[in-house]
Amino acid sequence: MSYFIDRRLNGKNKSLVNRQRFMQRYKKHIKQAVSEAINKRSITDMDRGENISIPSQDTHEPIISHGQGGQQHRIYPGNKQFDAGDQIDKPKGGGGSGSGKAGNSGEGEDEFSFYISKEEFLNYIFEDLALPNMAKKSLSTQDEFETKHAGFVTEGTANNLSIVRSMRNAHARRIALSAGKKRKLKELLLEQEALESNPDGFQHQTRLLAIQEEISILRSRIKKVPYLDTFDLRYRSQVKYPVPSSKAVMFCLMDVSGSMTQDIKEIAKRFYILLYLFLQKNYDKIELVFIRHHTSAKEVSEEEFFYSRETGGTIVSSALKLMHEIVQDRYSASEWNIYAAQASDGDNWDDDSPQCSALLRQKILPEVQYFSYIEITPQDHQALWHAYKALETEWPNEFAMAQIKEPGDIYTVFRQLFAKQPSQHQGASHQGERA
Repeated sequence: MSYFIDRRLNGKNKSLVNRQRFMQRYKKHIKQAVSEAINKRSITDMDRGENISIPSQDTHEPIISHGQGGQQHRIYPGNKQFDAGDQIDKPKGGGGSGSGKAGNSGEGEDEFSFYISKEEFLNYIFEDLALPNMAKKSLSTQDEFETKHAGFVTEGTANNLSIVRSMRNAHARRIALSAGKKRKLKELLLEQEALESNPDGFQHQTRLLAIQEEISILRSRIKKVPYLDTFDLRYRSQVKYPVPSSKAVMFCLMDVSGSMTQDIKEIAKRFYILLYLFLQKNYDKIELVFIRHHTSAKEVSEEEFFYSRETGGTIVSSALKLMHEIVQDRYSASEWNIYAAQASDGDNWDDDSPQCSALLRQKILPEVQYFSYIEITPQDHQALWHAYKALETEWPNEFAMAQIKEPGDIYTVFRQLFAKQPSQHQGASHQGERA
């Protein structure tokens, strides 16, 4: 039998390919574990990796072996108890009786566990999800660049020629090529001057002629050194650096009336966290605006948004009006991708629900990328749901709504709102199919 030993040096990430192959093979188990983690984690733990466990029986490699079956005849020496044709009972014991006592026989295997990073965790969460209308604004699809100076290069265009740097290089080159010759020329000129002052003798005349010839040659060589050579030219190097151009603002609107319990607020917070993490993967710059409302609306901090005890009646239109004012003042629809998520138990003053629908239809939906309404209640749909129902048909690309009955529905609803459709792609137009 031959053995092959691979002694080639491995790179720093020598196991990266094997890890990717392993994760692809057990993708189903990993996605299931990630989905369970979404529902079990607290909100502050969303932005980290996860430990994944795979049952040991699922990690076994397939093998080919002889199966059980057929008839076998064996003769064992020293048998004094059994005759041909006797039936032998199987030995008792094992099989996981569950007595809870230690034993001296049997064996098993633990589940195989490994850790996936934060980036891998988020990739599995958002693998088959996509933000709708990603190409609605040119800022979200086109990269912007700014030009920065990056030193000097030997090739370039005439408008980038650096005269100072080129002349400096030419001067240095002339010194390097002619310094020795000029030194020699100076010595010969001094010797010539000495000989001319005392021209007696034939040898002096011969030496003087030789010096004059050598001086002529050196001067000719010095003159041949070019004042400026193409080798001296230096051009300013201009490098393009990408500038974050895709900007998004995420409006979080939440009802804090007396009917909104802390459990409902926690469910809403988890949905907002999912949306924020998703936006982080698609935009370079994201700003958050928190608006809470009862009979009146107010822009607040994140801490006050979720944990303030201020409460009251319910007039949803106050939050929509405030959102529209903030958009007009700070977030131009031509420069920002605007997203909004409204969380409520659906309860609203009856006369106010039609006004909410009109505000969305006339002022908000024409300017936003996406507006999602989340009704958090285990009961039947409330007044606000019925008022918004017509908007799904009128604005299929910009508006969607869903109901969350319990914390376990958060991830399912989120995927429902942002699931990819076969017709969607990054270059989809404003009139494309809603994802």
